Order: sequence, then structure tokens, then C-alpha cells
Amino acid sequence: MRLFHALADAALVYAAFELAYLTRSALQLDNRFFFPIGVKISLLLISMLAFWLMAFWFGDYDATEDGGPRERIRRTARQCLNAAVFIVLAQFLLRFDVSRLFLALFTGYSLAGLLLFRLNAGPLLEWYRRRFGGQHFLWIVGTGESARRVAGLIEAASGYGLRLSGFLDAKPAAQAIQLRAEYPVHALHELPELLRRHVIDEVLFAVPGEELAGLEETFLLCDEEGVRTRVAVDFFPHVHSDVYLERLGEAPLLTFSGSPHDELRLLLKRATDVVCSLLALLVLAPFLALTALLVKTTSPGPVLFTQTRCGLNGRRFTLFKFRSMVRNAEELKAGLSGRNERELVFKIKKDPRLTPLGRWLRKFSIDELPQLWNVLRGDMSVVGPRPAVPEEVEQYERWQRRRLRMRPGLTCLWVVEGRDAVDFTRWMELDMRYIDTWSLALDWKIILRTIPQVVTGKGAH
Repeated sequence: MRLFHALADAALVYAAFELAYLTRSALQLDNRFFFPIGVKISLLLISMLAFWLMAFWFGDYDATEDGGPRERIRRTARQCLNAAVFIVLAQFLLRFDVSRLFLALFTGYSLAGLLLFRLNAGPLLEWYRRRFGGQHFLWIVGTGESARRVAGLIEAASGYGLRLSGFLDAKPAAQAIQLRAEYPVHALHELPELLRRHVIDEVLFAVPGEELAGLEETFLLCDEEGVRTRVAVDFFPHVHSDVYLERLGEAPLLTFSGSPHDELRLLLKRATDVVCSLLALLVLAPFLALTALLVKTTSPGPVLFTQTRCGLNGRRFTLFKFRSMVRNAEELKAGLSGRNERELVFKIKKDPRLTPLGRWLRKFSIDELPQLWNVLRGDMSVVGPRPAVPEEVEQYERWQRRRLRMRPGLTCLWVVEGRDAVDFTRWMELDMRYIDTWSLALDWKIILRTIPQVVTGKGAH
């Protein structure tokens, strides 16, 4: 199916490219429009590559029929807009000097063509599945709730050629199971005979975890016959975890991950952190020096405030901030505990320990800028849950500790939803949502939404 959609995209992008070229050539404008053949071929190849990259990056080829028309429209629009940005950057770097009107026409035609195809491709997809997919026959070992749930998913995927043949159980309690259709239930010892008499492409095990050890002979039989087997692992009580298989030497490991684990995307996130923090430190160096001078001259005490915080998986690191409070702020904290407005985090509106300059530094988050050094060092990320002090972490409920499984950041979802106006429970929930839905696109969305929040000082106490 990925190949089908990739080839369809290539054909539609080519058609949109040629149509945009013809349209722009037909318009009698002041500037003469023409592509040398080398530039035209290069730009066309770059365009196809851009559309493919965006689709594979966001998993669009795996979800072309999910979520209904609205979701297809959203995904197609995102693919086209991101591809257009990619093409603009590529032609700028290659100095092609492409007509902006041509690029606009090309993007519009691509969007229209892809939408028209994806919203009306049902009959063609059915033909493609029948022609190249064939039918795939499965038997399910187990008759319990998990087995029936998996059977329902197989029935729902019948359009992709999946066919449920029946169920197998060590001690069948019934001769058939009624779902959308009726399926026979056979005893497990009948499997060798079923393999001889029926086409069986796969055997799927959907039994309680404690029963798997007793099915070793069945696994061995399928292995000797060359029948593919799969195990449904939804009997593990992990709500948030992704499940995937890894190997340590020759030992297979079934891995459950409750936080992002894609090493390539995490590497790109780290590369983005390094580039952004380094550029920000260079550009803001004069402003940082001026702020440091103001902090030093307006109140006694050090320029920087340092504090131990918890980073990735609980690693301790020293966090840097411009000092925004009086020198003995930590000693005064105990006397102000009765005015704390948060459940675990110590936060007071109009904190009396703030210096006059510190109030402005806090309002516009200028005091946080030295943490760009923490980002560059790898203690923090640009986007991620805010780093907590160890005393707070010790009081976390178990579900709240999962926020430590991602590198802490300068900004996150709670910042764009109100900063200090967000209560503690909502803050934790937003951090969990960020971890569960993380993507590089989400990071950039948060960064862009953080800028107006900080510039206006909105939500800061």
C-alpha cells in the first residue's frame, strides 16, 4: 500500500508540476518564464522527493484511510505545505530563482490533485488489493476476550485481504464463535491436520500470558512447518507503552517503552537543540551581558542563581538562571510556606523576595535565558517538561514520575496554555500529553506558540 500511494503521489505531483508550468507560461506577465531542461528536471525530482519525505515522515501512507475525509484533508494539506517549504528552501540553496507564482500554482494544483485522488480512490484501492494483495488466512489460538478483540480487528481489516479462518483452543468450550460471521473452534491438537487440509498463512496467539509457556510445542510445530506466528501482547497492563522487538546479541527482547524511543528522531531533536541554543547564545550575547550587568548593579549578590534539578531519568544537573530574587531568598522560603499557591511546586503571586528588576526578568522569562547553556551541554532540551527540584520529585505520585523519562526543556505545553495560570495537576497532565504525542512537528509548534506568550508576558506571576 505504501508503494501504491508513493507511485500515485509521484504521478500527481508530476501532473501538477506540468500544469503549473503551462499555466505560468500562458500568463503574459512582465517577467519571462522559462526553465532550462536541467533546472526543470532537478526541480521536479526535488519536488517528488519533498512530497515523499513529508508523507513518510508523518506516516501518511499508513493512514490514508483512517479518520474519515476530514483527517485525509488535514494530512494532505500538511504534506503539501511542508513539501512547499522544503522546495522553497532547496531552490534557494541551489539558487534556481524559481517564480513565486509558479510555486504557488504548483502547491495549489498538488493539493487539489492529491485531495481529489485520496477522497475518491476507494474503487481503485479495492482493485489494487485484489490484484496484488490476495487473501491472507489466519487462525487464532485462544477464545477469550483478547482473542475476540483481535478477531474483530481482523474482520475490520478484511478490505486489506485478511481472512479469519477460525479459532484454536486447548479445551474448546464451544464449537463456533459468532462475530460478524460464524467461525469454527477446533482443539489445539487438531492443528497438524488443519495445516495439511487448509491454507494457513499465519497463526496468531491471543491467550493470557501465563498460558504461553504451555504452547511451546505449538510454536515449534508452526516453526517446523514454516508458518508465521504472532503473539498479541495486549495482556500486559501497560497503558502508554509502545511495544517492539529488539535483540541483545542473540537474545530477543520484547521492549515496552512509555516514552519516545525513535533514536533517529531523538537524534534530530538533539541536533535541533544544539543548533538553536548555540545560535541563540551568539545572537543574544550582548543582551545577556547587559542583563548580567543590570542584575549585578541593582541588587547585592551573584549574577547567576544555580540550583540542582532532575533531568532525564532523574539525572541531577546544575540549572542556571539570572538571579531574580534577593540574595537570601532560600532562607526566607520557609517563612513563606503558608502562602504557597501550588500543590508541590513553590509558587507565590507577587513573591516578596523578588527584586524590582527580577519582576521584569520573570515576567518576560529573561531569567531563564542562561539555561540555553544547559541545553547546549545536553542537560536540557528546548522543548520538554520543566526540570523539577529533587524535593518535588520525591513527592510525585507514581504516574507523575513518567515526566522524568524525557529530557527537560525550556518550554512545553503548559507554557502555551497559560504558564503560571495552569494548576499543578493540569501541568502534569499536559506533560504526559506531550510525552505521549511527541513529534518534531509538535516541538516546533510549541516553540512558535511560546514566542508571543513570552514577548507579551502573558500568564507570568
